[in-house]
Amino acid sequence: MKSVIAFLKDENGQTSTEYILLVAVVALIVMKFKNIAVTRLEGIAGGVFDAGDNLAGKINSEIQ
Repeated sequence: MKSVIAFLKDENGQTSTEYILLVAVVALIVMKFKNIAVTRLEGIAGGVFDAGDNLAGKINSEIQ
């Protein structure tokens, strides 16, 4: 009986289990919100590139 209690009180190995659970939860969150994140990042990137194109067009028209 003492060996069973000692086994249950032993905390070795729990940290690796906790890390695995943490990685699994993060992976599930990423999979859940992937489409939202992709849409927003594409919008941000599109806005940056559009602003860059507009600025380049203005600079080009001023040079000519």
